[in-house]
Amino acid sequence: MNQPRRHQKVSDVFSQKLVSCPAHTPLVDAVRLMHVHNVTAIFIKHEQSVVGIWTEADCLKIDISSPLYKNLAIHEVMSAPVITVPNQCSVSDATLRFQQHGIRHLLVMDSENQPAGMLNLSDIVHNQGLDHYLQFRPIHEQYRTDLEIVDAQTPIEEVVQLMRAGRLDSVLVYNRELELHGIITQRDIVELIIQTEWLNLCWQYASYPLIEIDCESSLFDAYRTMTDRNVRHLVVRDDEICGVISYADLITEIESAYCCELERAIEQRDIALQKSQRNLFLANKIIDASLDGIMLTRKDGTIIQVNPAFTKLTGFAEHEVIGKRPNILSSTKHSRSFYQKMWHAIEYEGVWQGEICNCKKDGEEFVEWLTIIQIKDPNFDEVLYAAIFSDITERKRAEEKIAQLAYYDELTGLPNRRLFHDRLSIALSSAKRNHDLLAVMFIDLDRFKEVNDSLGHDAGDNLLQQVAERILSILPEGDTLARLGGDEFVLLCEVNRVETLLNFAEQVLQQVSMPLAINEHVVAITASIGAAVYPDDGVDSATLLKHADIAMYRAKEVGRNSFQLFKPAMNARSLERLAMMSRLQSAIESDEFELYFQPKQQLNSGKILGVEALLRWHEPNLGVISPAKFIPLAEELGLIVKLDLWVIEQACKELEKWQQQGIEAGRLAINISANHLRQGQLASNVERLLERYDVDPHKLEVELTESCFISHFSEAKQELLALKKLGVHITLDDFGTGYSALSYLTKLPIDTLKIDASFIAKVPDEYGNSEIVTAIISLAKSLSIHVVAEGVEKVEQLNYLRSLNCDTIQGYYFCRPIAKQQWYDFYLNTEKEPKLG
Repeated sequence: MNQPRRHQKVSDVFSQKLVSCPAHTPLVDAVRLMHVHNVTAIFIKHEQSVVGIWTEADCLKIDISSPLYKNLAIHEVMSAPVITVPNQCSVSDATLRFQQHGIRHLLVMDSENQPAGMLNLSDIVHNQGLDHYLQFRPIHEQYRTDLEIVDAQTPIEEVVQLMRAGRLDSVLVYNRELELHGIITQRDIVELIIQTEWLNLCWQYASYPLIEIDCESSLFDAYRTMTDRNVRHLVVRDDEICGVISYADLITEIESAYCCELERAIEQRDIALQKSQRNLFLANKIIDASLDGIMLTRKDGTIIQVNPAFTKLTGFAEHEVIGKRPNILSSTKHSRSFYQKMWHAIEYEGVWQGEICNCKKDGEEFVEWLTIIQIKDPNFDEVLYAAIFSDITERKRAEEKIAQLAYYDELTGLPNRRLFHDRLSIALSSAKRNHDLLAVMFIDLDRFKEVNDSLGHDAGDNLLQQVAERILSILPEGDTLARLGGDEFVLLCEVNRVETLLNFAEQVLQQVSMPLAINEHVVAITASIGAAVYPDDGVDSATLLKHADIAMYRAKEVGRNSFQLFKPAMNARSLERLAMMSRLQSAIESDEFELYFQPKQQLNSGKILGVEALLRWHEPNLGVISPAKFIPLAEELGLIVKLDLWVIEQACKELEKWQQQGIEAGRLAINISANHLRQGQLASNVERLLERYDVDPHKLEVELTESCFISHFSEAKQELLALKKLGVHITLDDFGTGYSALSYLTKLPIDTLKIDASFIAKVPDEYGNSEIVTAIISLAKSLSIHVVAEGVEKVEQLNYLRSLNCDTIQGYYFCRPIAKQQWYDFYLNTEKEPKLG
């Protein structure tokens, strides 16, 4: 969504098109450069610093009668110093600078005080939406009636002198022979500078016939005529010529209206400030009266405010904590990873809520329900954190006592059948939502009845307790071990792949089979384990438990002390994976991989704006293997960087071919693994291959997912900056599906965001997804980041994205991933077809 006009910043309206030249550049070359880029001003640089500006209005300062004026160094006729404005400055403040200095161009500086673009008065006016105002303003209130009319035989240098003396931006020229009027403007004088012939009579430089407008027309009619005819001056006629109105006159009128609106906005701001101060007073009263402890800190953790309830709950007075950090309350109950996860949630979600154990001033530990909120003021860069907590120690003790009786096995302290079923139900819901694997493992002790009968029930109970402790000692965090009854245990495990489950089962068997000391006896016992995996072996609790139990009995049938999966099909998949492992290395060397290409379409023009290269593996025996299978395998085997290098080299070869054949399809995008980025060799590898094939780095685009930055942010940033320095385009892929930290967009050199196809698939019908897509596009636009929408398959999605001013689409609607020759055919056919309007 667009910002309200009064809250707009310079970054929302300025032009990134910044044309500059060295200070020693001849005037004629500087003007030619302006002509090529169709700009009205050029900035002059000396030793990488902007030292001046030359605009069309400066042409009147030049003595064109001198034959040497065209070769004057631009710094001799420039205006200096250049007035600058930060890109985060408000449009209102920028307008005041225009008024204070009487200028129409400002140099925009970025956050690192480097030139980022140019802002002229027209940029601001065009964003104020004053068309309605112009429609009600008659033209006779604004045009100039003090006309200067010269004869067609007047030398052009005299006309320039006349315009200079009168500070005129135009004069009329009358040709008596043709009985015709023409007009000479500052732009015509600028054009004179780049012409090769010597000075002639002024009629040769005049524009005619005149473009006229009726004196009864509105200023909006004049504005629309100038825009349609691409001119800056109109002759106002009644029965005869009665004046001239210029684009500058319109700007002046609009500027006046804008200033009036700005004054009203300032008045409203003062009223809002008074209201804000009252709200702040009320908020402080509410904070002081709250029964919950409240603590405010700066981003670095420094405590800046606490309320009376904080003192009552912790024992620390206000003066004892102001200026200190919250860790004065920390206990030793939580690991470092706990706090890392907590602050990760605050950083990327803006809030964290949960239970935490802290210490009072006297050292007493207490359990609190804590909510930490990140507070960002849209008008300031400062970030604050508010911690709100209440003491729930007594409540927790009561809850734990009840839960212990209802949900835990009295002998081993493990979850009982009831609690296990609850956790399994929750885990299944999460697995379905996130498409994860989930395993249920039945563990049954072999010949436990013999131990129980021979050594007694007390010995049997001791054995069960020791077995439970041994399994718990190797249990991954987050998994559940429960005792269902007797000697039956059950495990609930989150797994990434079946091989992980096999390895863990082997560890359990080893732990259980180690000799146990029970009273004065040493007992050796084994276990039979069966497992079922969601979703392959069942999608509900009853089915998974049933199949795991069947697999456990099969383990007993094959000799006990063993592990069995429920379905032989899983073993078959394991064999398939082993086959892939043995083939992957040779597949890279045998060139069994192939790049497919999926072009992207620019919505405004309908043209191809870039192509994504997608990796495919055609294994002779196994057939086509999905990247979802061989990419993780390549990462595990340490071959992913080698595979990346193959892709980069093939992409460079393809770009070399594009250059030779004159193919203009934008950038070629390739996907790079997180491992390659973390190794710190990505930029050097890309640079080496670009040089080998003599490829323009600006034609290469590197796509990375958010997972590449999470654990190695500093290293990733250095690599991306190195790539950016080469000229390579950086794209953040699958945006919105990971952490989607906004800090990445400001801290990393991201050029493009790709909205994940899972969001696009549900627009425009699903409210939540539509709002997310709208927000992402608006965010990217405000940061001047290009946006690509993936997975566009329907015309409704296309139209919706076009309405949001999305830059580019990619998906089956435009083109599926296709082989190399199909891509060339598609490109040639697309170039012949008419483009979208």
